Amino acid sequence: MHIMEGYLPPMWCAFWYILSGIVIAYGIIQLRKLLNEHPDAKPLVAISGAYMFVLSSLKMPSVTGSCSHPCGNALSAVLFGVPITAVLGAIVLLFQALFLAHGGITTLGANDFSMGIVGPAAAIIAYKICMRLGLNSNIAIFFAAVFGDWFTYITTAIQLALAFPIPSFTAAFTKFIVIYAYTQVPLAIAEGFLIVIIWDYIKKLRPDILKKLNVVPEKELEPYLNVKPTVSGGE
Repeated sequence: MHIMEGYLPPMWCAFWYILSGIVIAYGIIQLRKLLNEHPDAKPLVAISGAYMFVLSSLKMPSVTGSCSHPCGNALSAVLFGVPITAVLGAIVLLFQALFLAHGGITTLGANDFSMGIVGPAAAIIAYKICMRLGLNSNIAIFFAAVFGDWFTYITTAIQLALAFPIPSFTAAFTKFIVIYAYTQVPLAIAEGFLIVIIWDYIKKLRPDILKKLNVVPEKELEPYLNVKPTVSGGE
């Protein structure tokens, strides 16, 4: 997904910077509001950012000028929404560009638009559809991760095809998306299984925060909310 430094023409770098910048600016406001209203959510914000950083750092070569990897954007998206995820994504991508030579500064706007905005939006939609169908949140978060990953790469393929429509946009997009599919279809599914394990752990450890954020039905959280913490040792 990470488009490398200097690969996109300046016009497209500026275009994606403007689009992403608007969402990031709003996300900073939303993040401050979240931390003021729910200070106990800070650990989850940190975990979401770290999860995104670790997974999206596991890169493998893909199409020219880019790479394949899990995205890790569904966790933050479902918990905190797209704008805050865009902020976390920008931080993650900046550190990766500076210290891992992964992506770039000129392409930061484009990379955050795909991994921090469109992918998370797809993840949220998938999650909400599953929840409205009455499915368990573990199933919902699985599909959120899968679709968040896939739409991140669909967006990157569109970005590359717009910048290099050779011989046409359709032909270029088809070429990029087909090559991505070989790695991203299995990677997204694997990421889905991984996030289910993490999600289930969060439900057991901090169901109170999930209840406050209103992302999991209270009925599903009841078994965890009613569990009293055990005290080891003492009299």
